[in-house]
Amino acid sequence: MVEHTRAHPRLAESRPPGRREGLELGTLFVPERLASKAGQEATLPLLVVFHSGTWVPEVAGETVGTAVVGVQIAAGSSGYAAAVADPGRFPSLLEEAERKAAVRFRPVTLAGWSAGCGAVRELLRQPGSVSRVDRVLAIDGIHTDYVDGRPGPLESRLETAKLAPWLAFAREAVAGRKELLVVHTEIFPGTFASTTETADWLVGALGLRRRAVARLGIPCARPVPRPRFGAELPRPASPPEERSVGPVL
Repeated sequence: MVEHTRAHPRLAESRPPGRREGLELGTLFVPERLASKAGQEATLPLLVVFHSGTWVPEVAGETVGTAVVGVQIAAGSSGYAAAVADPGRFPSLLEEAERKAAVRFRPVTLAGWSAGCGAVRELLRQPGSVSRVDRVLAIDGIHTDYVDGRPGPLESRLETAKLAPWLAFAREAVAGRKELLVVHTEIFPGTFASTTETADWLVGALGLRRRAVARLGIPCARPVPRPRFGAELPRPASPPEERSVGPVL
């Protein structure tokens, strides 16, 4: 399908200056402006990204000021999950990255796009990995199966086993101990649950409700609701049923 109504600008590929180190899994990138802090018992933020290409995570790291570990695997979500299935793999990866960068990484943010969320989901099942993670960003990648293998005529019944790790982390975010941002599209795959359906399920399981807030989105896009999820949710002065979460399109 081709759509000609709006312009569709894309980021220009670039390689920001900095230090790159190959790891057992993925590549470590420390932006040049942060590299001078190495060796001084410094603490740097770290973004661990699954399935976002090689250069996009580096551009993000340079833009926001964080070190990055980018992991790109030529496989689907199951391949990403298998890559981190060993409970010792992620803590070992962080130790290797800290040793090579000569810094301590904190806070640690996990991010996954599409199939990369398979790795994030697997890590959220591991208490040892969750203990090192402060924030999670799921970009259009929280999927699961339908109970009957097909969508319902209206509301579909979702298999919840794959959603349980996301719900557990979301509860930590609601309690203010972690941070979670879930971004989803309105694409309907048909053979498995969409990210819209899984986001709705999470909102319902948390006892929250959506509240649309019009806000300008990406360039040349229509206004979209402002995300309100994770650490922004708790409002001590309001009863639980009045907490809200805005849909992210």
